[in-house]
Amino acid sequence: ENYVVSQYIAEFWNSITNGVFVALALLGMHTTIKHRQGKRVFACYAALMFVGCGSASFHATLKYTTQLLDELPMLYLCGLVLYALVEIDKDTRYGAKAPLALIAMQAIITAIYVFWIQSPVFHQVAFALTAFGGVGCGLKRLREMQLSNRTKRILGRLHLLGHVGMWSGFLAWNVDNVFCHRLRSYRTHVGSPLDVFLQLHGWWHILTAYGSTYLLLWVHFIRLARLGHDHLFTIKYRLGFLPYIAMKTPKKVD
Repeated sequence: ENYVVSQYIAEFWNSITNGVFVALALLGMHTTIKHRQGKRVFACYAALMFVGCGSASFHATLKYTTQLLDELPMLYLCGLVLYALVEIDKDTRYGAKAPLALIAMQAIITAIYVFWIQSPVFHQVAFALTAFGGVGCGLKRLREMQLSNRTKRILGRLHLLGHVGMWSGFLAWNVDNVFCHRLRSYRTHVGSPLDVFLQLHGWWHILTAYGSTYLLLWVHFIRLARLGHDHLFTIKYRLGFLPYIAMKTPKKVD
């Protein structure tokens, strides 16, 4: 089904659905700059945008070089999230040691994947270990803090929605892989525009974009709680469906 919708884009729906990553990431970056909430959180949202751009470029071209842009940024995003949680305070605790260690780790994983073990399983295991490391670090940070009931509810909802988005997206991805030919025949049968609902790889992008964003908002709110600013912020939705952190009052936070 390559180049069916457009002669310039190989997998049209799989490409444009990555725009959800970009939109949600830009909103997070804007919020971080507006409320001056630190470079580490900003870098996480920027990495999320890089994930979307890399995936879009791969599905538009189906080249090996852009395939790496589809896969590797996910690792780098998880590494940045882990760093943001390790260095969650306003002043860094480990100086240059923590970022250098994470850069070295990501560089080694990248080199092994590109030059030695060019297997999706290796990439998936490395991604899962880094991601679970970030979640574990976030949970550890929560145990270290005394949180209000309101903040606990917000964090619990963000964490739940993050996992719902990620695991439902993972399910859609696997169903698409297993039943690819059958889904293709169904899409041909129903025709446009109903075939959009059977573009499960595209739905994988949308669901994981939301799952990733909710988990980044979880990390973001943990940092606000750590700095004692959580009572000033809440979760709102731009256009009714784009989540972001907003101030409850117009008061600025340094």
